[in-house]
Amino acid sequence: MSKPLLEVTDLCIGYDGKSIIDDIGFELTSGSYLCIIGENGAGKSTFLKTISGLQKPIYGTARFNLQRREIGYLPQQAALRHDFPASAKEIISSGALSRGKWYRPFLSKEEKERITWAAEKTGVISFWGKCFRELSGGQQQRVLLARALVTAKNAVILDEPTAGLDPEATKEFYEFLVKINRDDKITIIMVTHDIEDAKKHATHMLELKNQKPGCEESYFFGTVSEYMERGRLL
Repeated sequence: MSKPLLEVTDLCIGYDGKSIIDDIGFELTSGSYLCIIGENGAGKSTFLKTISGLQKPIYGTARFNLQRREIGYLPQQAALRHDFPASAKEIISSGALSRGKWYRPFLSKEEKERITWAAEKTGVISFWGKCFRELSGGQQQRVLLARALVTAKNAVILDEPTAGLDPEATKEFYEFLVKINRDDKITIIMVTHDIEDAKKHATHMLELKNQKPGCEESYFFGTVSEYMERGRLL
């Protein structure tokens, strides 16, 4: 029996030593599409940073059964600069150049093929010669997704990737995620406020809850059908 892609065990997340949510535990298999939902302040972004290794847990573990550098990561738009004086192709290529321990000023044949593949998968290939800062918000997010795919071997982590995008750009972005998940078996782990889309495309749901006095349940993890059935029973 193969190991799960992600193992979360007795995980407590927070910051400055203050707990947000305690004792999170679940396993996620490779090829899954996990949507993380919850109210503002429930710890969604903190959870992503913790499992990505960008922030230490208060206690417990979150372990990927692959190397961290093989996981693509797309943070919130607010944490990104969108005025790069570089082409879309250069932005995507930087995902390969920065892989590993040292920065390298050259690309291998395999990396060049991966860059082209990522650009084609995200529909960027038609405008990858254009300057990044001159692209629309939706096009910029597709470029950054392509960059993450250059790094990713089995998983991509995204933090509210469609925030600020118009409905059409949002729809297109979700379509690209579904395509790489279903066609290429790349695991998607995404924070989203779009519950209806999550129920439509995801395989699993992780709902984080603001801990309140008298509230025993701090999170829910399960398949989409389990999540929907739970909603009908509450």
